Amino acid sequence: MDAAQIRQKMAETNRRFEREVVAASNVDALDSIYTAGARILPPGAEMIAGRENIKGFWKSLLADAHLKKAALVTVEADIRDDIVTEIGRCDLAIQPAGGPETAMTIKYIVVWKEEGGAWKWHWDIWNAVS
Repeated sequence: MDAAQIRQKMAETNRRFEREVVAASNVDALDSIYTAGARILPPGAEMIAGRENIKGFWKSLLADAHLKKAALVTVEADIRDDIVTEIGRCDLAIQPAGGPETAMTIKYIVVWKEEGGAWKWHWDIWNAVS
C-alpha cells in the first residue's frame, strides 16, 4: 500500500470516529478504530490499555462531557513501513447537562498500525489547546 492509500485509510478511520463513535455515541465502533493492544494517554489520567478498557473510557467521556461533535484534522503524517505517526487537531462541541454547547480544540498524536488489513490507532495521546 502506498502513502496516498494509507492516508486515505487514515481519513476513513478518522471519519468513522467522528460519525460512529462521537456523533452516534457508539463505543462498539471503536473495534474498527483502535488496535486490540492499543493504549490511550488521556490528559490528567493514567494510561489505559486494551480496547475494552478504552471503550469504557470513551463511554464515560461521551456520557459525562456530553460530547456532541468531533472534527479531526491531520496536520502531518509520517509514514514509515508499518507505522504511521500522525499529528493533528480536533475541534469538539461539548454540551454539559443544562448548559450551552461550547467549543473546544485539542491537539493530538496518534501512532497508527495496520491490523487485519485496516489502519488503526495504536497509541493515542491528546490535550486541550489553552
